[in-house]
Amino acid sequence: MPAYPSSRMPSCLQQLGDASSPIPLKTVADLRNYLATVPDPRARRGIRHPWTALLTAAAAAVLAGAASITAIGEWVTDAPQRVLALLGFRPDPLTGLIRPPHATTIRLVLAAADGDALDRAIGHFLQERRAPAPGRKIIAVDGKTLRGSRTAKQPAIALFAAMTHSGQVLAQRQIDGKSNEIPAFAPLLDSIDLASAVITADALHTQHDHATYLHKRGAHYLAVAKRNHPALHESVRRLPWRDVRLDHHERGRAHHRDEIRRLKTATFAHLDYPHARQALQVVRRRRDLGTGKLTIERIYLVTSLPPGAATDPGSELATWIRGHWRIENQLHHVRDRTFHEDASKTRTRRLPRVMAGLRNLAIGVHRQDGHSNIAAALRRTGRDHLRPLIALGLA
Repeated sequence: MPAYPSSRMPSCLQQLGDASSPIPLKTVADLRNYLATVPDPRARRGIRHPWTALLTAAAAAVLAGAASITAIGEWVTDAPQRVLALLGFRPDPLTGLIRPPHATTIRLVLAAADGDALDRAIGHFLQERRAPAPGRKIIAVDGKTLRGSRTAKQPAIALFAAMTHSGQVLAQRQIDGKSNEIPAFAPLLDSIDLASAVITADALHTQHDHATYLHKRGAHYLAVAKRNHPALHESVRRLPWRDVRLDHHERGRAHHRDEIRRLKTATFAHLDYPHARQALQVVRRRRDLGTGKLTIERIYLVTSLPPGAATDPGSELATWIRGHWRIENQLHHVRDRTFHEDASKTRTRRLPRVMAGLRNLAIGVHRQDGHSNIAAALRRTGRDHLRPLIALGLA
């Protein structure tokens, strides 16, 4: 990598180099080390730009708000020489200048990248980038369909992700077009350290095999019991809930309605579900402030957590149950609204999957750095070419 003495560096670049990072640099993993594990499928002949540099540049551009291949190409084209050098691009041996890659080159590279390998690299980077928060790791799993990827011959691509309740995507897999999320459950979680973690999911994943898998991995589950599992649902519903004491009560107002949530837990000795230790009943009473209509919803769950496993059982369990839907609000909604994912008509080979992975990376990094408003974080990062590099451990 060429050196750039401060005496020859333009003053504007010196100011960029002095830009402060939101986290200490010594705690930031270098993304290039993780992207180096993604295999390069290109033939050796005619290669002009390093594979890892192209992937890293795309990641930095998305971190700065690029929502399309065209935007990624524009960000790279506008990057100063110092930034291109930090990304890993090589200077011309005659002129000493670095020529940025064309947007078409970036498109071809991302379309050829192994989506599974890229998602593993991103997941490992996010796990190593920041020390885990104290307490249990709570992980939500859920799927999302990339609507714009549908073609006349192929259905839309469906992705299955695991995200911490704090908003970091740890793993992602593409679902086979002829299958559903159930077979992808264990492969999705295989690369994540699940020791003492709690996995939340919707009723589709209330499967005996899933519960057994999580128990073997040292994890716990919060499984929803609905009528698609009639025997389990009926046995939990018939418990004497009126005689069970109330563990948690909460009242709130949001989305033009008042809501009261009540949680009860019951310990039992025998239930036809692997390693289940407690049953839960959640009652939600909602009143629409406009129409005055009252709706009452009862939800039943089972968990492998033993009594007393949570510090404040009622409050923590209620938080984990509600927190599962953060994967919709903090991931899927952000990718749709901020990155316009559903509106994208990108369909080339692996490109939709790879772009979704890069968006997961950007969302995870910004959330780790304490940004709750991802759109604002993207705008801030986009104002300085060095900011995404600092966040990714390149500078």
